[in-house]
Amino acid sequence: MPTPHINAPDGSIASAVIMPGDPRRAERIANLLMPDAEKVSDVRGIGAYTGEYNGKPLSVMASGMGQPSLSIYATELFQFYGVKRIIRVGTCGGMSDKVKIGEVVVAMSAHTDTNLTNLVDGIKYAPTASWNLLAAAVGAATEDQKVHVGPVVSRDAFYGNDPAGVKKLAELGTLGVEMETAALYTLAAVHGAEALTVLTVSDHLFDSSSDMSPEDRESRFQDALKLAVAAAHS
Repeated sequence: MPTPHINAPDGSIASAVIMPGDPRRAERIANLLMPDAEKVSDVRGIGAYTGEYNGKPLSVMASGMGQPSLSIYATELFQFYGVKRIIRVGTCGGMSDKVKIGEVVVAMSAHTDTNLTNLVDGIKYAPTASWNLLAAAVGAATEDQKVHVGPVVSRDAFYGNDPAGVKKLAELGTLGVEMETAALYTLAAVHGAEALTVLTVSDHLFDSSSDMSPEDRESRFQDALKLAVAAAHS
């Protein structure tokens, strides 16, 4: 049923959704994967597209930027449209010295500073990927792809992060920083659904010498997208 933020007719959104943050990237992904894709929702500039990929239904919909925005769309998809799995495709800032620009990070779990994951009094909930989706994504990687699996951190603020805190998280094995995954994994758990995040490293917090341009961020997502689609249809 239509919601305040999605006006797609009943049955027009697939049970598996690929979710980038950028609405333009969502349209580009839909056209790339599904020449028959139909735009089924368009509210506040956030489009949703549904078609078939390799003979199976698939939808692509943007989340906007940040955990509050993603939470709106993910909640409505899970709760009102019967979506069973959402796979986020996005970018992250590298933190670990093991990850390089253009490589892929599959987020096993997500540290966070948001309050959106506070589900149980006195407990710090640990947002975690769905294992079957993670295994399918990693299993789809080819030998020539550099894929890292591990924790990321989902921050509510893009600017003003404490450098000492960033360094400590990197020392603890955090691969990258982004702004959506912890909320997505938490909402999937709340709704008995599945979720995964697959990221392209677009810049590095400790070495900016080869950071991607804004244009590169919009187009260099093919490796991550391949793994995301494998997870969506696993």
